[in-house]
Amino acid sequence: QVQLQESGPGLAKPSQTLSLTCTVSGGSITAYYYWWSWIRQPPGKGLEWMGVIAYAGNTVYEPSLKSRISISRDASKNQLTLHLTSVTPEDTAVYYCVGGGGVSTSPGYGMDYWGQGTQVTVSS
Repeated sequence: QVQLQESGPGLAKPSQTLSLTCTVSGGSITAYYYWWSWIRQPPGKGLEWMGVIAYAGNTVYEPSLKSRISISRDASKNQLTLHLTSVTPEDTAVYYCVGGGGVSTSPGYGMDYWGQGTQVTVSS
C-alpha cells in the first residue's frame, strides 16, 4: 500500500522560498508509469494542480507557476521536494503530494494516492 506524507514549515514569510518534502512509502517514486504531483487548495477555493515529476524524472509545471516552482526527487530517500520561490499571501494553502500510475491520456492518471496535506500560511 502506497502512502504519502508531506512535511515542512507551516509558516513562510513573503518573498521567501517555500520548501516541502513528500516521503513515499510502499512504492518507489521511480517505478515505471508512475507520476508524482503537487496540488494545493487555498482557503475557500478549489484544488490547483501545480506540477508533476514523471517516472523518468522529467517535470511539467502549471504555466502560471513555472517561473517560481521546482519539483525534484531523491530516489535514495524515496522523497519528492517542492520549492516555491517568492511566496506571497496568495500562496497560503493546504499542499498535497499526489501520486499513482497510468497513462497520460487517461483522465485522472497518476492521482491514486494522496497525502493528508500540510497547511502553509504565508504571512509577515
